[in-house]
Amino acid sequence: MFRLLREKGRLNESLFLAAATILCFSISVFRFTISDTKMFLFLNWNLFLAFLPWAFTTAAIVFPKLRKSKIITIGVMAAWLLFFPNAPYILTDLFHLRINSNMPIWFDLALILTFAWTGLLFGFMSLWDIEVLLEKFINKKLIPIISVLLLFLGSFGIYVGRYLRWNSWDIIQEPYRLVYDIGHRVVNPLEHPRTWGMTIFMGVFLNLMYWSLRLIRKRKNISM
Repeated sequence: MFRLLREKGRLNESLFLAAATILCFSISVFRFTISDTKMFLFLNWNLFLAFLPWAFTTAAIVFPKLRKSKIITIGVMAAWLLFFPNAPYILTDLFHLRINSNMPIWFDLALILTFAWTGLLFGFMSLWDIEVLLEKFINKKLIPIISVLLLFLGSFGIYVGRYLRWNSWDIIQEPYRLVYDIGHRVVNPLEHPRTWGMTIFMGVFLNLMYWSLRLIRKRKNISM
């Protein structure tokens, strides 16, 4: 596996994300040990869900035989789209910050932001992979536009998870209720200003972060 990751240029990325994940887990366990409360241990589950879209796309990149099948490629993209909102979702766990906690608020802030940033990295890196997979199906000039739209779609998914309390797997368990909740907000947008307010502003924020990272990624060092 390490050989495959190295051949595809994914070893450093995988090791860094693994180290970041271990760091998140360690900080949450440290908090549990010091405070004797299970608060914020749930972040580990949220981070696992954020890991899944990256795992799906990484498998498609590392094992090129998977990409030869259009059905498998479409399946990977569908699974990615279903779980992608979980990656930036951890940002909304900042709602759980409490001044009257048994730990300093700066500690809890750093804890949540560490999880949130790691989740965003899983999400953004998986979106880069999706762009690579899309090159087989559409014009490359359209891909940036699709990425922007996918980030807004992910923002809508955050609202569905945070406020409507739907999970990614509910598309299988309760598809009709889920489709009804989403469809009502699409058909009657003026009745749900909070839905589209959060979707738009969170989408703008995610796009700002994503394209900032893309800009940094392309930046070249200038030797003096």
